[in-house]
Amino acid sequence: MKKNIFAMAVLAALGGGGMLQAQTIGTEELSRLQESFVLDAPTRAIQNVLTADKNIKSCALNRELQGKIDHYFKYRVNVKGITDQKQSGRCWMFTSMNVLRPGIMEKYNVGEFDFSHNYLYFYDMLEKSNLFLENVIRTAKTDQGDREVMTLFASPVNDGGVWNLYYNLATKYGVVPAEVMPETEHSDNTNQMVSILNESLRRTGMEIRHMAADGAKTAALRERKMEGLEDAYRILALCLGEPPTTFTWRYKDLDGNIRELKDYTPMQFYAEITPEGYTPDNYIMIMNDPTRPYYKLYEIQNYRNSYEGLNWVYLNLPNEDIKKAALASIKNNEAMYASCDVGKQFNVAEGISDPTMYDYESLFGVELEMAKADRILSRQSGSSHAMTLVGCDVDSNENPVKWEFENSWGPSAGHEGYITFTDDWFDEYMFRLVIRKAYLDERAVEALGTKPVSLPMWDYMF
Repeated sequence: MKKNIFAMAVLAALGGGGMLQAQTIGTEELSRLQESFVLDAPTRAIQNVLTADKNIKSCALNRELQGKIDHYFKYRVNVKGITDQKQSGRCWMFTSMNVLRPGIMEKYNVGEFDFSHNYLYFYDMLEKSNLFLENVIRTAKTDQGDREVMTLFASPVNDGGVWNLYYNLATKYGVVPAEVMPETEHSDNTNQMVSILNESLRRTGMEIRHMAADGAKTAALRERKMEGLEDAYRILALCLGEPPTTFTWRYKDLDGNIRELKDYTPMQFYAEITPEGYTPDNYIMIMNDPTRPYYKLYEIQNYRNSYEGLNWVYLNLPNEDIKKAALASIKNNEAMYASCDVGKQFNVAEGISDPTMYDYESLFGVELEMAKADRILSRQSGSSHAMTLVGCDVDSNENPVKWEFENSWGPSAGHEGYITFTDDWFDEYMFRLVIRKAYLDERAVEALGTKPVSLPMWDYMF
């Protein structure tokens, strides 16, 4: 009796307060909405333009800004050559390797050099397949509706990643020059292959869960996993080719000398081309995430590619600290892995990004501005693309006014393959860098010694 009285009281409170009651669009509401849209002469002109022009961006382009931002930089890393990831999500891999290319070209005295991204991509997909199936085994008796299980099966493998994934792969499998394992149609255009691979992995994953439900031992589940990995290997080998275990390399330097063939394993070549100390002990990912406390270390659970590899770990810092460190790195001729929300306020034709590049508010007569933290929390903004940070222009007081990315969309994208972005754009849409620890200040270095805060892989930032 008392329970029924309490339940009725709660329902009455909820209904009477009106706080949780939904409101439909009725006749009164629809009339208000219709009356709010006044089709005066200026509004009719905008409507005529927008209904006839499918490109809203061109209609919103801020003409006052055009021609006021150049592509000159006081400080710029000595980089050369633009790569092209084609229709793939391997920007993190291209960027990780592009950071190293200038040093390799100097080391061998060559005018151009590139890695085989196809080689490392093969192992990235294979390792991610194994990690997925290991996670399926670990969660085999967890309810299918559990958030972790749902997240795993939503995307068993994909092209995405960050710098720690490159490190995990390169230190396990090494690297090779581009000509040793060239790109294929399905490394350049990955969607179809990844779709088939995921279908195969989901089938294996569900069979493992059924076996576990029937009482199968771990050894039997792992045997089924290996059979699934054999299928994954076959799909990858048919689409990408098999990676070499040894290779020979011959090249011509800038002086015209032909360097004779030398035998390598991929691991030997990685050791030869990688700068000393290029490890997570010395190179740190720093992030600007205003939704969380600064000077704290964070680790994303299960965000890696190999089972034994390093998870994604980053130090959250204010933009002012990140800029100081980045400028110091550029001045010392060291490019950086960087990632940002590339599509926001980006004039592709000019290769320029600025927060005022497109004035959608004036075009539509609605307010759109949000704080960076709110854009992150609402999923309006987040890091979408990795590029190499190579340049910075400053004013007379050495304060940054604009920066430059080396992109991996080929030389015809942006400004000859590069993107210039203003310092104001940096504040709003830059997210993370991988930088040598030596460029961080004392407070940041001290924070690196703390225990990371653990974040789930479905966190809003990732």
